[in-house]
Amino acid sequence: MKKVLILGVAPVQAEAIEKLKAMGYETHALAMKKDGPGADCADYFEAINIIDEDAVIAYIQQHHIDALYSVGSDLAMPVVNKLSEALELPHFVSYDTAYACNHKDVMRAQTKGIQGSVPFEITNDVHHQTQLDYPVFVKPTDGQGQRGITLVTQAHDLPEALAHAIAQSRAGAAIIERYIEGYEISVNGYVVEDKLQFTLVSMRETWAEHPGLIHKHIIDPDFDYPMASIQAAISAHLKTLHIHNGPVYAQVKVMNHEAYIIEITPRFDGCHMHKLIQYYNHDDLLEKTFTHLLEGQAPTFTDTTTTQPVVLEFMCETPKQPIDYYQFKVPDHTLESYRYYEQGEWIRPVNGVFDKVGFYIYPLIKEED
Repeated sequence: MKKVLILGVAPVQAEAIEKLKAMGYETHALAMKKDGPGADCADYFEAINIIDEDAVIAYIQQHHIDALYSVGSDLAMPVVNKLSEALELPHFVSYDTAYACNHKDVMRAQTKGIQGSVPFEITNDVHHQTQLDYPVFVKPTDGQGQRGITLVTQAHDLPEALAHAIAQSRAGAAIIERYIEGYEISVNGYVVEDKLQFTLVSMRETWAEHPGLIHKHIIDPDFDYPMASIQAAISAHLKTLHIHNGPVYAQVKVMNHEAYIIEITPRFDGCHMHKLIQYYNHDDLLEKTFTHLLEGQAPTFTDTTTTQPVVLEFMCETPKQPIDYYQFKVPDHTLESYRYYEQGEWIRPVNGVFDKVGFYIYPLIKEED
């Protein structure tokens, strides 16, 4: 029986662990603390900081691990691919690619000027004066989970936003990006031998009072997306960043029917989209990914023409307080729901503003004309 080590124990990693167990693999998990469901559902768990590479290597060698992976974590993926390269374990992308996608400054520098790229500036100076037109987004260069992000509309608010982003950056730097008007989408894809074999676009609905923070993902096949522009922008970034195989996730803005890449990374998203996709067209992307990674079998995908539109809606709440799930109304016809905490547990800060505490998946019911 092959042994697979997952870095992280959050709900998204727990889903990967459960899938691996169902496929017949022995599962191991590492995290700094036993503070997520993946710790209990793995066959073996040990409290190790996932960025302590020497400790992770020692665990891999001690337990004769056959593969190392993670889901939904930019922090984990550079470690996954660096150690997989060093130990000759199976992997989809290089450490350099994983590192670039986890550092917005590196990714922007590598993709500057290609189709779908966004104008940007990098600084570690809170008094930096941008040459970009307002509004702009200010972000840590190496953040995830919407940490440290501010939408800035006026010059006098920029220093505070820069200080906030720099404080959230491990590298002590911020990226200022041109704000792209238009609607926001997610793109989940799969690459096989340099070709984007699977592309699924979903609408991103964010909280009005918290720009950039996700509220809903909506898969609706009737929406008229500019697919040629989306696929061209994604493909240009895949080629430039050397993403040759495996899953890819992108956050995209569409302005005047043109796609702009906000983020792109060679991993599953942190929003459980593989579950929504499976309800939509029955493609089990987690299983296909692990079969490709562990057994070398390239996946094939469903060519679906008639499907049920579906929604993934997050329950969110201000962190650093007990969670009260009774405040949320369960949507009609809910297909699946999940709580990140037990009722009354303390909400851990992730973005520190309005954090996910669970989700619902349900059909999109359209009003008749």
